[in-house]
Amino acid sequence: MPDKLKIVLATRNEDKVREIGEILASLPVTLLSMADYPDIPEIVEDGATFLENARKKAETVHKHTGLTSLADDSGLEVDVLRGRPGLMSRRFAGPDATYADNNAMLMRYMKDIPRDARGARFVCVAALITEDGEAHFTEGELKGRIAESPAGEAGFGYDPLFFLPEHGKTVAELDQGLKNEISHRAKAMGAMRRVIESLLGAGS
Repeated sequence: MPDKLKIVLATRNEDKVREIGEILASLPVTLLSMADYPDIPEIVEDGATFLENARKKAETVHKHTGLTSLADDSGLEVDVLRGRPGLMSRRFAGPDATYADNNAMLMRYMKDIPRDARGARFVCVAALITEDGEAHFTEGELKGRIAESPAGEAGFGYDPLFFLPEHGKTVAELDQGLKNEISHRAKAMGAMRRVIESLLGAGS
């Protein structure tokens, strides 16, 4: 493993690229994304678990670039909806759904659900495939509840609807620095940061 390595993020989502970049900041790496490799086809996320989807995305990007690749698959699991939207979080309201579409769909489902039954969690699984094909996996979760109405302008996805009782705010109302400490993606990527540090150390 070289002292300086390129890591290709298996996403074209600029919000996700920025968030992961902040979490991995100061590491001696160059972060790229699928936007830098337009010939990589869209990856069908047809796995039965977050881990399967994350692994498929990382392996596909590694296959097309030959570089270390990093992917994550994440979603929102709502207790009263028996874990939905889960793997369908990004497409909850349809294949071309916007963040607003998905939030509106969730609000319709939760319209008459009392506060004490609105428990939910964000889940994230990260997958790293090194240049030589070695695979590493980490995961993280953030527990909270679905708010009665959206609040906050920061973040993306379901952040305006995910309320954290211990902070008295939705994720979209959090300072970005705090979000990068406590979010499901922060926990998974924080653990992956330690994996990358270990790999860099092994190659020095």
